[in-house]
Amino acid sequence: MASLLASCSSTLATFLPSSSVSSSSSHHIQKSSVSWLSSRFCNNEKLYSSLKKLRSRGNAVLQHSTSVGIFRYPDDMEYLKREKTITSTTTCRASSSPSQRAATILEKGGENKTLPPEVFIEEMKAFLRRDLVHLFDEQGIDKSMYDPKVEFRDPITNYDSLEGYLFNIQMLRLLFHPIFELHTVKQTGPYEITTRWTMTMNFWIVLWQPKLIFTGVSIMRINPETGKFCAHIDRWDSIKDNEYFSFEGAMDIIRQMQYFKTPDLETPKYRVLKRTAVYQVREYEPFIVVETEGDSLSGSKGFNAVTGYIFGKNDKEEKMKMTTPVFTEQIDQVSSSGVKIQIVLPLQSSLSELPVPLSEQVKVQQVERRAVAAIRFNGKPTEDLVQEKAKILTEGLAKDGLRQKGGIVLARYNDPGRTFPLFMKNEVLACLEDFELD
Repeated sequence: MASLLASCSSTLATFLPSSSVSSSSSHHIQKSSVSWLSSRFCNNEKLYSSLKKLRSRGNAVLQHSTSVGIFRYPDDMEYLKREKTITSTTTCRASSSPSQRAATILEKGGENKTLPPEVFIEEMKAFLRRDLVHLFDEQGIDKSMYDPKVEFRDPITNYDSLEGYLFNIQMLRLLFHPIFELHTVKQTGPYEITTRWTMTMNFWIVLWQPKLIFTGVSIMRINPETGKFCAHIDRWDSIKDNEYFSFEGAMDIIRQMQYFKTPDLETPKYRVLKRTAVYQVREYEPFIVVETEGDSLSGSKGFNAVTGYIFGKNDKEEKMKMTTPVFTEQIDQVSSSGVKIQIVLPLQSSLSELPVPLSEQVKVQQVERRAVAAIRFNGKPTEDLVQEKAKILTEGLAKDGLRQKGGIVLARYNDPGRTFPLFMKNEVLACLEDFELD
């Protein structure tokens, strides 16, 4: 045995590139690796032959000292398995890039030894952060990190194989051109990671191309025997029944396909952080408005004054492009008195360079980045209808423990006098205080 260890030590010293380890750790690697390797490979001759071939391919063989030992390399483990130099099965986990794997050698004839979660869970989380951004692009996900019998389930889809899982991704990509935004990645169990996301889908094959938005969480379960994902369970924020097959989930999709007729004009940019059955939570980017005093949320007093500014009633006689929506904002959350009417200025505008309004009653204001809850509805926005939707929104926010800041805002996206009420797009908005995703 001593001669075998000495021979293995010499072999490792020969085939480990000097750049792979520092001189101070070289003795430790030879001492700890050799005893570990020699007890797990069939014989020294086989090990020498395999390492020689690996070295000729320019691959580095490294090890990390743990209670069971870890072998790191690019694709070398599969090669060694084919060469039958490994005496037992392996457990794989993500390493520094999707093309690399780390494997734990399991002792021959013993119990299956799986890596404890704390050894690899952080790397698995980092892998998801890197990999999920490619969910619907040309590169795609790294399918080698999923078990062949991986379970995928959402409220309307159910597959129990890797082929079905990949088919579902490609089907969504073809029909909806999805945009996937990953918000958070958290450990929620010993072998479980939960991600929070927003997915926006453009149903382009329908004439009016409705935009479908889903937010929710994915519960990613890890098979401790393989170190790969064995389940991907999606839960949507917008429904209560998330089990397959969910009639509520199907109706949620149908409701989002409603047609609205809106002018093709520039509008403030935002991203949807959460979408419930009642409202969306959005994060708006900063934008600039021109505003004056109004009379009511559904009223139009002051509209001519603010449109006059963008049509040239300013100190530079500068004309600007029309935008959407028209906002009417209730200043006080309690009282219905005190209303402003606002028009959004072109998004490339700079507050310091904008002309001064000729009327003292007209002001130009910066609206800062903010979190906003929104309810969308159709029909002519009468005061009664607006107040009804405002009540639904405020009650929904209170039920979910969210705090409203300021009064209600009505957003009207319609071309005045040219849109049938059934197809009018309106929204009631409320700013949120200290909103954070769960």
